Amino acid sequence: MTKPGPSTLDIAKATLLTPFGLDEGSLQKVFGTILAHRADDADLYFQYNRSEGWTLEEGQVKNGSFSIDQGVGVRVVTGEKTAFAYADDLTTEALDSAAKVTRAIAASGGEAKVAAMKPRLGSGLYAPIDPVSGVGDAEKVRLLETVERLASAQDPRVKQVIGRLSGEYDVVLVARADGTLAADVRPLVHLSLSVIVEQDGRREQGNAGGGGRFGYGHFDDKVLRRIADEAVRQALTNLESRPAPAGMMSVVLGPGWPGILLHEAIGHGLEGDFNRKGTSAFSGRIGERVAAKGVTVVDDGTIPDRRGSLSIDDEGNPTGHNVLIEDGILRGYMQDSLNARLMGVAPTGNGRRESYASLPMPRMTNTYMHAGDKDPGEILASLDRGIYCANFGGGEVDITNGKFVFSASEAWWVEGGKKLYPVKGATLIGNGPDALTRVSLIGNDLALDPGIGMCGKEGQSVPVGVGQPTLRIEGLTIGGTA
Repeated sequence: MTKPGPSTLDIAKATLLTPFGLDEGSLQKVFGTILAHRADDADLYFQYNRSEGWTLEEGQVKNGSFSIDQGVGVRVVTGEKTAFAYADDLTTEALDSAAKVTRAIAASGGEAKVAAMKPRLGSGLYAPIDPVSGVGDAEKVRLLETVERLASAQDPRVKQVIGRLSGEYDVVLVARADGTLAADVRPLVHLSLSVIVEQDGRREQGNAGGGGRFGYGHFDDKVLRRIADEAVRQALTNLESRPAPAGMMSVVLGPGWPGILLHEAIGHGLEGDFNRKGTSAFSGRIGERVAAKGVTVVDDGTIPDRRGSLSIDDEGNPTGHNVLIEDGILRGYMQDSLNARLMGVAPTGNGRRESYASLPMPRMTNTYMHAGDKDPGEILASLDRGIYCANFGGGEVDITNGKFVFSASEAWWVEGGKKLYPVKGATLIGNGPDALTRVSLIGNDLALDPGIGMCGKEGQSVPVGVGQPTLRIEGLTIGGTA
């Protein structure tokens, strides 16, 4: 029988408490200092992060980085007000100093009782491994050399290949004033490939990649070939592209990564803070129809090994499968603890922060639309004249009104239900809540992205996942170059 390894809580204590002379008693003393005045909530967020990055170009490692960061964030909440301090010194003195700073926000009078620490076990969605130290540097370079070679050998028009590999080992420990003590060990790896091709003086680019919460061993020869094939295919496709037409037309979105439009144009508007403040286009609309029938959107942080998944969120709450829109009806928002308390609902496990030096806020994990019952080929065949978007690049959205602008990195002009030729410069312009009502056909081919997403909000970036099936949306505005 194989002896079970240490739990994530054991690893977190051994990494973040024991080496600095801290234990559960030390944490209770900190809360005693904080709660000498009345407060609605308080937490300590300990973190140890070790990360690396490699860039290979023209067969050589052109850039490398390695960093170690650790510290603790101390937060106290009273009403809507938050006091926050952080330190990169994990000592009793640093914790006590941060606690005294933050308790200034609390109301005077009445000493709260300090709760005993109660461990909360995470759901174990991924192995608590360290990808950074688990593989030697030579093997990491070999991965990049292999994927570069696979891409370069495919076509003589390939002129430049840039590979990037990154890994992260993140250990967090969350202690809350109610006694919750939770921990997580979060591995994360990512490989991306950019390919530049040239023909008759014209240069185009293709990109591909993947990753998740596992080790570098995920990138076997089969995965590396798939990434190389996709990057080269996309680049060569763009080499044949013509200027995109402009105007209002029907659009078909491919499965998987095009779900980034769903994430940006709709997902952010369903985060609790925007809705509590009444600044979202979805504010106050629980129970109302906000999308076409058949549209079901969820945020799910519990999918094993996915880039956006978390065994616990950054407030120590378990993540969940949260139905946001069900068959077109708005059912709920994504909540952290503060906004959930002020809105009188339960947290949904969506409290996330970039690091110990950041405040938590409601954020997405893996956000996707459920599959429908239509064959994707049937959906494309239904499009008489319009655009098929297979991949997206950058985009932006205004949360207050849902207006979005997205650039397609791979798109096709469709006539008579057939893709005729790729187009360049296609930009989708619309309104997220309005676009949801214009979904007319939903494919049965739900796919999640390959593990490449990052989400920015108020200066903080966190890894996320997106996904969707093939969709047909009526009457979107296309900004083109033709």
